[in-house]
Amino acid sequence: MLVTGISIFAVASLICAMAPNLAWLLVGRGGQGLGAAILMPNSLAVLSDTFQGEARGKAVGFWASAGAGASAIGPLLGGFLIDHFGWRSIFIINLPLAAAAIIGALIFVPANRHKGAVTLDAGGALIVTLGLFCLTWGIILASVPGNRGFTSAITIGLGLAAMAGFLLLERRLGNRAMMPLALFSSYEFAGLTALTFLLYAAMGSLFMIIPFILIGLGGYDATAAGAALLPLPVILGIASPTFGRLAGRIGARPLLIGGPLVAAAGTLLLLRIGPQPGYLATVAPGLIVIAIGMSCAVAPLTTAVLSSVDQTHTGVASGLNSAVARTGSLLAIAMLSGVLAAQGAELLSAFHAALISIAAACALSGCCALILRKGGA
Repeated sequence: MLVTGISIFAVASLICAMAPNLAWLLVGRGGQGLGAAILMPNSLAVLSDTFQGEARGKAVGFWASAGAGASAIGPLLGGFLIDHFGWRSIFIINLPLAAAAIIGALIFVPANRHKGAVTLDAGGALIVTLGLFCLTWGIILASVPGNRGFTSAITIGLGLAAMAGFLLLERRLGNRAMMPLALFSSYEFAGLTALTFLLYAAMGSLFMIIPFILIGLGGYDATAAGAALLPLPVILGIASPTFGRLAGRIGARPLLIGGPLVAAAGTLLLLRIGPQPGYLATVAPGLIVIAIGMSCAVAPLTTAVLSSVDQTHTGVASGLNSAVARTGSLLAIAMLSGVLAAQGAELLSAFHAALISIAAACALSGCCALILRKGGA
């Protein structure tokens, strides 16, 4: 499944790179999402099956730091490629990376076949995809000034109806569902899911809005705007394995409370960004504090999620946690449409309002960790 997911992602990247129009680009992007949906939970499930205890925490720490670091390096690499080779190059670069990942998986990942019968919840997948599409499109319509409120309200309503139908279907399917609702009978798993949604919504927003504001207000080119995020991958790459190992010793609770609160403080520091943003004086300090806070939370969060369910549900839990993280980022970025459409003084005001909302989401995510038992997870 891991190799299949990577292969689909690579083929979809090639479709994006060769797309003659927007329709084909969207087809390719959809294929990338399908490939990522297959490979992401399976990469984490491999770690869960291979390591236990403190070793699992350390391994997940490396996994989390690699993922978070790659997400932050992406804007730098993407900006450089766009500036020098055009937008198609950001998809072509995926091909050698995918080839290397497939070779690595074939060499290093042990074969492991599931002994029982496997059922796929195709109906649930279709309904939840429709629901997320309608919710995201409706939020985008509602966020951009000048759009008709009636259309966005109808679209959001359809999305909410589809999500309600999804929950009813999952309840009827029980353990055969793609999202077994029985998992949420654990207060810890429910709290960790809410924490994941809020924290990754905040981080997805920051990865989008900071380069945008630096280009729009500071006159940065795409490469420089991407490079502005470098403190995040550097600190995450260095600190996440350590915090993952620490979570295996003392439990995830204190790190999951403190980390998001530190990230919230760092986000508020970014309010010092003005019409002419100076990087070292106003941007870098906030990003460094955010990176420290995220380092405290990313690896312990993943470890806590895997520890909150029994061994037979680790694959489902990791897949659901990944989906919740991406959904949080998706909906949050959709809400930024109004910021992305603003200009001049309105852009700065909208940016500051977005930062306050992002800081609130970080702080609220830390509060969700209070539900964890002391010394547990």
